[in-house]
Amino acid sequence: MKRCLRCEARYDAPGWRCPACGFEPQAVSGFPAFAADLQAADIRYDASRFEVLARLEREHFWFTARTRLIVWVLRRHFPRARSLLEIGCGTGNVLGAIGEALPALRLAGSEAHASGLGFARSRAPRAALLQMDARRIPYRDEFDVVGAFDVIEHIEDDEQVLREMHACCRTGGGVIITVPQHPWLWSYRDQFAHHVRRYRRPELLHKLRAAGFERIWASSFVTALLPLMALSRLRQKTPRRFDASSELRVGRALNRVLGAVMTLERRVVEAGLTLRAGGSLLVVAHKP
Repeated sequence: MKRCLRCEARYDAPGWRCPACGFEPQAVSGFPAFAADLQAADIRYDASRFEVLARLEREHFWFTARTRLIVWVLRRHFPRARSLLEIGCGTGNVLGAIGEALPALRLAGSEAHASGLGFARSRAPRAALLQMDARRIPYRDEFDVVGAFDVIEHIEDDEQVLREMHACCRTGGGVIITVPQHPWLWSYRDQFAHHVRRYRRPELLHKLRAAGFERIWASSFVTALLPLMALSRLRQKTPRRFDASSELRVGRALNRVLGAVMTLERRVVEAGLTLRAGGSLLVVAHKP
């Protein structure tokens, strides 16, 4: 069901005009905009990065490894899913990969920055795309799966986002979430990325249960490369020495080597082992 953010009516209709109060979201860059007046301080993400990411993420070892892991988790934990909403879809890299892997899945994607949706449209052409605030989602009981991939760490009130994800998820469905892990890894990279936090595993699991989710599965990833991550952050402790883009600039040979390491790590997780430590955390939770 769709949810009117003005009068809270729920309705099922092709468009976004509320039959109860007549509210209809304005269009921004050709997309329905439910939070067009969202302030930059509320978004905490630099929209200028979309163009850089669009060039790099399809080949960069970290993005490709994360995407393949997400697709595997979706197939493994939600084999009967027929619909998926990705919150904070950015350039549409993950959404497009999911669409290619699961062509029967009905897709939707949202982004706080409408400028990112232009990239997403080209990568996930059959997805319904909208601009919105993840703290106020205009759906209720609509999707089998709701995903947020490295998104909620940008939002102060992450608990409200989890409650909204629970509300727009169908009974028997669930969520897939990835976040940066281990507060001790906090560095100027996190500040540059506009992170609010890095998560501890118990913290995120507690917040998911408080939002109403059950049957939680979790595993770390970027485990084998954790020592390299820690070393790189120790070497760049001050803004004067900080190079925010260095992790995205990886030579082809090194990218292949690191990609091979991440592939082995993914196969370990696919074999049934869960990893306790790693630069990132992947969580699946179900709505009972």
